[in-house]
Amino acid sequence: MANVQSLDPSASPLDYYGWELRRQREAHGMRQGQLGEIIFCTGSLIGQIETTKKVPTRDFSERLDAALGTDGVFSRLVGLVLRSQLPTWFQQYADMEAKATYISTYQAQLVYGLLQTEEYARALLAVDHPNKVDEMAAARLERQQILKGKNPPALWIVLSETALLQEVGGRHVMRGQLARLLDFRDSPWVQIQVLPFSVGQHTGMMGSFTLLRFEDDPDLFYVESYDQGHMTANPQVIKERSVGYARLQAAALSPEDSATLIARVMEERYGNKP
Repeated sequence: MANVQSLDPSASPLDYYGWELRRQREAHGMRQGQLGEIIFCTGSLIGQIETTKKVPTRDFSERLDAALGTDGVFSRLVGLVLRSQLPTWFQQYADMEAKATYISTYQAQLVYGLLQTEEYARALLAVDHPNKVDEMAAARLERQQILKGKNPPALWIVLSETALLQEVGGRHVMRGQLARLLDFRDSPWVQIQVLPFSVGQHTGMMGSFTLLRFEDDPDLFYVESYDQGHMTANPQVIKERSVGYARLQAAALSPEDSATLIARVMEERYGNKP
């Protein structure tokens, strides 16, 4: 655990956040416990965040800004903090994802990160990162802020039927996750299509991939393996994968029929059964 007296605010976004929290708290003449009472948490949590032992959440940061009158300082800073908690190899993709105007992705096994519920994300992350679930889940949910802005990207997802049937976190978690997908039925910017098993062999059988489009920059193709991601703007790759994606869209169920299938799976497979 970092010693707050020696915390270097230039070392990382998390170190700066902890240093700034301590500075603002002391400027207001508050002890950790006093600030904790105001924002409905323990003084111990305040201390852990000040010394970088814990990673702050967006909700915590918004409550800090309200309590300390810091005009959104912590709400803005927490985005950098949480981005820094993503795996190093993934950070470049997350940066580009946040800048994209159009995201089209095929997901062979799992729900795309931008649409995951917290419970679903935590269950996935706990498999390989049991000691970092809190910060990694918070970082994944922070990515979803791009869908809540004034100018969200257009997001088109082709989701293998596998993702609906592969149980992650138990029935309750899966029911909540499928309900989240159904929440986007009326979204003008998010379209979800399910690729059913009945399609047979298809162009996405090599695995998940994503295409990013931008207003002023070249398109990007992204694919990842177990511990690394690969991103390229190679025109031939973009052309081939764009055609492949169009074929997946054509083979998949319509957004309306996809929602019907998702709702049926949610009730029949993950309903309130003993």
